Amino acid sequence: MLQHVHLTVHEALSGIAGSISLACWIFLLVPQLIENYRQSSADGISITFLLVWMAGDITNLAGALWADLVPTVIALAIYFCFADAVLLSQCFYYNTLNARRERKRSVAAAENAVTDENAPLLAEQQDNLGLPGSRRRSSAASRRRTRSSAERSNSLANILEEGQGSTAWLKNTLSVAIILIAGAAGWAIAWRAGAWKPTPVDVSDGGRHMPVGAEILGYASAVCYLGARIPQIIKNHRERSCEGLSLLFFLLSLMGNLTYGAGILLHSVDKQYFLKNLPWLIGSLGTIFEDAVIFMQFHMYGEKTSAIE
Repeated sequence: MLQHVHLTVHEALSGIAGSISLACWIFLLVPQLIENYRQSSADGISITFLLVWMAGDITNLAGALWADLVPTVIALAIYFCFADAVLLSQCFYYNTLNARRERKRSVAAAENAVTDENAPLLAEQQDNLGLPGSRRRSSAASRRRTRSSAERSNSLANILEEGQGSTAWLKNTLSVAIILIAGAAGWAIAWRAGAWKPTPVDVSDGGRHMPVGAEILGYASAVCYLGARIPQIIKNHRERSCEGLSLLFFLLSLMGNLTYGAGILLHSVDKQYFLKNLPWLIGSLGTIFEDAVIFMQFHMYGEKTSAIE
């Protein structure tokens, strides 16, 4: 029978928070990959955002290797870099493919413009063959039919969009709830199996276990994480749209950063321990504010689009 050491409430909460954070990071990029695939486009997401974020993950991996952190942290850092590469590859693929299609459409449109430049004259001659006033009545009726069809189409689009929006929020909420439950359950199983044990905080030597170079890389990673979202926020503001972005992607990012920081702070409030983990705390908790800005953009631009339509 497995023997367990005494587990305090703070240690248990720290372990649960860390496990939930791990679950969030594992599934973080999947929603955006699916969104890009569904739209066959990556126009909604900023490439600069992804490149700077990947730079943060690379410096995070280098710092973890230099500091000789636990294998799970290193494995997760490697997974981050792999997932970043997959998402970037998908974005470059769709951007290149759609750019080629746009060039072909432009060439075809130019050729059609030359062919159709005499079409209005031919149509006018054919209309003039009818009775006096018939062309005007026909044009007016055509305009009325066009307006009526457009109004019906817009009304139907609004109804479908409202339904899809409600369904999307429900799916996102359920997805976040499932990941929270899975993370907590994973920690409970690991604890009962003896695979997870509370780590004592050793500050007898002032907490100076981490090499200076690894600490510098940690701060560099934090700077990259903090700066990565700025291009995306600017892009959303410039285009007044969040179309093409996965809300669940940013929800998981928020949950992952929040639980990651909570896992560190719940483990110990010792000053040296806090300073040792400060780069990672800045990188995780600092981005929560930027995620909140993106959530506001989802709300503002989504509401604005609905009002216009």
